[in-house]
Amino acid sequence: MRRLLLPGLLLLATGCHHHKPVSTVQPEAINIEAPARQVDSLWRATMQSVRMGQWARVSTSLERLALEFPPGDARTVQARFYLGEAYLARGDQLAASREFRRVSDETPNDVLAPLGLLRAGDAFAELWRKPELDPTYAQTALSTYQELVNRYPASDAAARARQQIDYLQSRFAYKQYRAALYYYRLKAYDSAILYLKDVVATYPRAEIAPVALLKLIEAYNKLGYAEDVKETCGYLRRFHPNAPGVAEACPLEGAGPS
Repeated sequence: MRRLLLPGLLLLATGCHHHKPVSTVQPEAINIEAPARQVDSLWRATMQSVRMGQWARVSTSLERLALEFPPGDARTVQARFYLGEAYLARGDQLAASREFRRVSDETPNDVLAPLGLLRAGDAFAELWRKPELDPTYAQTALSTYQELVNRYPASDAAARARQQIDYLQSRFAYKQYRAALYYYRLKAYDSAILYLKDVVATYPRAEIAPVALLKLIEAYNKLGYAEDVKETCGYLRRFHPNAPGVAEACPLEGAGPS
């Protein structure tokens, strides 16, 4: 920290009832270049730590630099982004998401703003490790990716976000399909049908969609819903004609299985 010197002391002397002239000690000149050089040196060392993946050192250095950067320093946005990367690498996804969001929310016109949103979404997605867990974080990740696509549609980050959206939706579909199987095993076919129809309607492009359609046909057959079987077979042949099991479940001669 830079310190200001105290003002010079007024030296007063008395003698023979006469005052001597007042002498003022001038403060030493403050060298503002040294702190700036120190900040530059620490920044260069921190970027080297980033390249080497020394994330514990990175987070410590960037937290210090955040206090040292002068107002308006262009490196502040980069520092915030790399601090998010450091938190993410160390497993603190929520802290990472906060730093990434600040990059986008506080500096929306910066070149790093789209990437900040992408990485915020990634941080939330990491918190949903298994489909059977509460999907709240995954839903937040999905909405973050969709926000990125809406705000920066032509960015490279948006292209990556679209891939992540497809991936998350496939996992949501699989979660719904597992719930359907649970009810199917209990022979609660009507409940299974509700989940299976939701998979197909909500996630039609998911890899599990044709599998869900085949299981839906099985459930309809269990209940004797011939018209529903016929309709579902038509949909299956139209949109997933080459899916394994289609010919057996929906032979061309009829609507039901052979």
